[in-house]
Amino acid sequence: MEAGLVMYEEEFNQITALLQRLRVDASAKIVFLVDKNGQQIAAVGEIDTVDTTSLASLTAGNVAATDGLAKLIGEKEFSILFHEGQKDNIHISIVGQRLILVLIFDERSSLGLVRLRVRKASQEIERVLKEMDEKAAEVGIEEATSPFAEITDDDIDALFSE
Repeated sequence: MEAGLVMYEEEFNQITALLQRLRVDASAKIVFLVDKNGQQIAAVGEIDTVDTTSLASLTAGNVAATDGLAKLIGEKEFSILFHEGQKDNIHISIVGQRLILVLIFDERSSLGLVRLRVRKASQEIERVLKEMDEKAAEVGIEEATSPFAEITDDDIDALFSE
């Protein structure tokens, strides 16, 4: 089982800034990052126009289904997915083999531009992920896995005994 993602405010701000820059550079409407379980990590752009929670979980499901298709034909995974609509398009890519980067864009951009910008941004996001992993290792796996590790049964009993 893969360890959970431990993100501190500094890394969250770095990721958000990278997504914002990607949104501008790729002329995208929305850029967001989710984990493979469908949990939204960060989102920028016109996010008030969509249900990001549903979009995040459906995207993760789409990636999981596509991974199944890849395995059926002998591929490890399909690292990029593209859905073309009448007005909007969705570009989905795997970052660091554990996160999903999603861009929603319209006719103001092109698939070529999006792919070019995503490639660069993915490398930068992977760098931040590596820094996060190193920081989590320094802090120690026990502290990194649960913010509640130091709470004892006595603390819980005292809280509810009043």
